[in-house]
Amino acid sequence: MRKRDILTPIGITLGFIMIMMAILTNSGTEGFISFLDVASIFIVIGGLVASLLINFKMEQIKLTIKVMKEAFYQDNQRLPELIQLFIKLSERARREGILALENELDNVDDPFIKKGILLAVDGIEPKVISDIMNAEITAMEDRHYKGRIILEKSGEYAPAWGMIGTLIGLVLMLNSLQDPSSLGPSMAVALLTTLYGTVLANLVFIPMTNKLEIKTEEEVFIKQIIIEGVIGVQSGQNPRILEEKLSAFLSEEVKKSDVSGKESTPVEESINEA
Repeated sequence: MRKRDILTPIGITLGFIMIMMAILTNSGTEGFISFLDVASIFIVIGGLVASLLINFKMEQIKLTIKVMKEAFYQDNQRLPELIQLFIKLSERARREGILALENELDNVDDPFIKKGILLAVDGIEPKVISDIMNAEITAMEDRHYKGRIILEKSGEYAPAWGMIGTLIGLVLMLNSLQDPSSLGPSMAVALLTTLYGTVLANLVFIPMTNKLEIKTEEEVFIKQIIIEGVIGVQSGQNPRILEEKLSAFLSEEVKKSDVSGKESTPVEESINEA
């Protein structure tokens, strides 16, 4: 089940608010307006888009918005619930046979779990099941990398175009030293492009890239548990032994909260504590 990750919009909004407050506190509304420069925006945004068009295929660029949206959502998968699912499947497989698990697939939403159970029902060897499912994990990691590389490169290009804007502003300033009235606008272009590029990189692109990378690691962690669970069910392991084996992935904090009947801890907390 997916839910909104409010920390991403809160973090971005808070960052911009702090910058705006710092400007308004020291210079007021009129001073704030001086931090808005259309030429600087054109240089940074236009240059960034141009670099991405050169660097990536159009299909990848079209995925940029979709990839960025992923930073605003998180999967609410809970490890104790996942472990209990495999215990249930193991008990039924030992009681009624592995073929009976086909009737359980309607109650499973995760396509990765469904695929593993179907492979197990088909009588595929455990090693082959592991190889097939690990190959899918590798393919998923590759897809995720290709998606977030756009944000990663944006984090590199934005400050670079800010520096280019600074050089342009300095050239304009040096060419108009005889006209003191033009020094201010030229210096604004020189400094504001660097500011815009640095803020975009360090407040938007780089943090989003890191968050997406963490999300991929969490998803791989979950899928590795699923593989262990599927193989345990397929090989007819005792449900109690399977539970102990899968519980090794849980942190002590999650185990205690699960035993005491409290709300289970989300998977990201389990990973951080493991």
